[in-house]
Amino acid sequence: MYKVVIIDDEPIIVEGISRMISWEQFNCKIVAAANDGVEGAEIIREHNPHIVITDISMPGLDGLAMIAGLKSEFPDMEVSILTGYRKFEYAQTAIRLGVTRFLLKPSSMEEIEEAITAMVHNLQVKNIQPDREAIPCLETDRLDNEASNFIVNNAIKYIEQNYLHKITLSEVAEKTYVSQWHLSKLLNRNLDQNFSEILNNIRIKEAQKLLRDPSLRIGDIAERVGFVDMAHFSRVFKKNIGISANEYRNTISQKDIDTIIK
Repeated sequence: MYKVVIIDDEPIIVEGISRMISWEQFNCKIVAAANDGVEGAEIIREHNPHIVITDISMPGLDGLAMIAGLKSEFPDMEVSILTGYRKFEYAQTAIRLGVTRFLLKPSSMEEIEEAITAMVHNLQVKNIQPDREAIPCLETDRLDNEASNFIVNNAIKYIEQNYLHKITLSEVAEKTYVSQWHLSKLLNRNLDQNFSEILNNIRIKEAQKLLRDPSLRIGDIAERVGFVDMAHFSRVFKKNIGISANEYRNTISQKDIDTIIK
């Protein structure tokens, strides 16, 4: 049978969908349920389901990021949303990310059953049999899609907002609802850079701005942009910019003088 996972922070919803639908008639069975997005992502990787029915409006959850993560990492997995969140633009984005059905609460059993029928049909069209798990995406040519671009953009935004502390690939992957391996693949595929290079580039760009302030010591600037080791900052700065931080500051100062003279 096709394996199904249900994610909703309302236990009564999970219970209702589990008990009131005759899953056998769809050749499906519920293998697990979760009450939040983080737990949901964990059980999806554990059970590799063919079908996921999930809410996107749960405490501490970026619903669209979770959907993008699922569809990028498990492109053959069928996903339907059951939510009380009624913003039309949100539904449009979810559909672009690959969601099969966007159902609003309260939904009738007929609506839910129609969504299940559609998802099973899609699996059959893709020739995915119940004994074949929804395995993670491995082919690089399948990484370039709407969901993957969504994840990369969210990852970059998160890094830009959190580069000051000791941020890790694991942390960013958790926030974008994908595995570390998959996020690393997406970053290399879309940006031709690994995580460390992206993080360092963001930090160095901020350092360039701060170097315009002559009252700031270079050591203090290095610390401000997230480097705990001055020597490491110096190496990365010269590698990225081509000259040392001190030479860069002098270049800026000379340009300012030349501008004033002109």
